[in-house]
Amino acid sequence: MRLTRTTAATVFVCGTLVLTLTALAYPTMLGVRNTTGGPDRVIAETRYGPLTEADRDFVVKVRAAGLWEYPLGLMAMERGTTPEMKEAGEHLVAGHARLDATCRKIAPELGITLPNLASPQQQQFVATVDGSAGRQFDTTAVNIMRVTHGQIFPAIAKIRGNTGNSLVRQLADQANDTVLDHITVLERTGLVNFDQVNLQQTAPPDLPGAQVTPPAPAPGEPVKSLTEPPGLDVNTASPAPGPTVR
Repeated sequence: MRLTRTTAATVFVCGTLVLTLTALAYPTMLGVRNTTGGPDRVIAETRYGPLTEADRDFVVKVRAAGLWEYPLGLMAMERGTTPEMKEAGEHLVAGHARLDATCRKIAPELGITLPNLASPQQQQFVATVDGSAGRQFDTTAVNIMRVTHGQIFPAIAKIRGNTGNSLVRQLADQANDTVLDHITVLERTGLVNFDQVNLQQTAPPDLPGAQVTPPAPAPGEPVKSLTEPPGLDVNTASPAPGPTVR
């Protein structure tokens, strides 16, 4: 079953969520929304190389992606209706647990504040998938995640090509492998609506900044950890093998 254009548009047009004044001020602290000087502005000189607005934004986005895709992966492992869907869930959970560990390791070194919650838009993605069941659960989850992974893929390449910070470069390398792996296993489910995915990737909804910015953690709040479940032996370092031409 494929998502219709109307259904998919509904999935991605999120309802208005109210944020506190602290959260509204959070983009400046995180670097999700650049203030002055643009994404190439150097905001810190570190022993790993200069850190730009774009670099900081990237680390935060990788962290925020895990905060919604990791729980969605757990749902897919439990509620997926096919072996391929459950496999996709395993790859999402393992991949984002490992990326999260890297983000938590490098953030203190670079002076970056990490969110503990995904953005309102991302939280709505999870709620939308959680509200479906059976085959519709599989289809909704796959197409939402295929769109978001397709959108971040070129952003990773841009950061990898431009950053002068060695820690950010290493995270970009890891994220590139992980996202490519996730795209591959999502497509293996056979549920990707490529026409709709391409439309959403090239013409995403123009949402207010507050909708796409993770809310600020409370002062002194511990950094949440996304841990890999014991015994989950999944290779996310490279994409799964493709079809063999005979």
